Amino acid sequence: MKFIRNTFDKYKPLFDKGGKYEKMAPAFNAFDTLMFVPNHTTKHGAHIRDGVDLKRIMVTVIFAMIPALIFGMWNVGFQHFSQLGEAGTFVDYLIYGSFKFLPMVAVSYGVGLGIEFAFGVFRGHDINEGYLVSGMLIPLIMPIDLPLWMLGVSVAFAVLIGKEAFGGTGMNILNPALVARAFAFFSYAPYMSGDKVWVADASTVDAISGETILGTLAANNDVSYSVLDMFLGYIPGSVGETSVLMILIGAAFLLFTGVASWRIMLSGIIGASIMGLIFNSLGATLLPDNGLMNFPWWEHLLVGSFAFAIVFMATDPVSAAQTDKGKWIYGFLIGFLGIMIRVFNGAYPEGFMMAILLMNVFAPTIDHYVVEGNIKRRKKRVKNNLETA
Repeated sequence: MKFIRNTFDKYKPLFDKGGKYEKMAPAFNAFDTLMFVPNHTTKHGAHIRDGVDLKRIMVTVIFAMIPALIFGMWNVGFQHFSQLGEAGTFVDYLIYGSFKFLPMVAVSYGVGLGIEFAFGVFRGHDINEGYLVSGMLIPLIMPIDLPLWMLGVSVAFAVLIGKEAFGGTGMNILNPALVARAFAFFSYAPYMSGDKVWVADASTVDAISGETILGTLAANNDVSYSVLDMFLGYIPGSVGETSVLMILIGAAFLLFTGVASWRIMLSGIIGASIMGLIFNSLGATLLPDNGLMNFPWWEHLLVGSFAFAIVFMATDPVSAAQTDKGKWIYGFLIGFLGIMIRVFNGAYPEGFMMAILLMNVFAPTIDHYVVEGNIKRRKKRVKNNLETA
């Protein structure tokens, strides 16, 4: 590391103001910051010294996703060999899943970081580590067989329209990863929905359907997977979203490090549970043949993108609500609306992408009214104290 540090220090004057490559300074500084701790501290005004910076937060989230990522790659191979009716070893499954997934990661980071570097150089501002998480989230929530060029276009749209158009990291009102998924869904619907898109090379297999559980329920068919399969993740789905167990391990890490909000997670579970209970109580009499409406409420929490969305998407500190009370409202509405959209949207039986994007838009409004309510209560207390004094 000392050699790398010395190399950066040797060439740094070329990128400083007045240097030969001054315009490329944002790109050089981005690589420097990625490799080492930023070499600057606050100098004026009141401040708190803390070891936490943006890079550490982003890396913490990446570490939290590793259990779901590794299991997801294994599951891609497992689902593939299952479709073929062939047996394989753990290594066989993992190698095949890696072969399918890693190119998606390369395209996501290559396109996304390329655009961010271009914007940084063009605008002359520093490039931060905000895309480190989005670049991993995007391939984790996409179908494993999505053509790479479609993934690249979706990433470009998310970075340009969902992020840079608002001013870059920290200024976006929408979660960039969900913007990418929404763009891919509306632009390339056949590749984002259907029976077999969540299983690698499933289009060549006729013996076993690669349909997801939600797709099966939307078609009012019986689910062949056990609750244990749903919890552990031995089911078709996107790479990061199948295993609730691995997602819970990541959630525990995020909560232990204080990076994610437990209020949003808990309120999201409560909101989804209440909506599921409402559907279960009404479904038996109103729509007894609706598979999604009559699916047990607690099993709704084990399938689809619910767990991954609540842990890694809804808790995004930039696009989520900021006040404590606002986080309760924000998370509750995501869970409540997510199950509602999942049940009523037969063409696309998964609602949490839409629910989170919708609540991203309303998060500032929620915080505004929470703050206004606090101001009114404080004014009222002051008035009462003056009257009784």
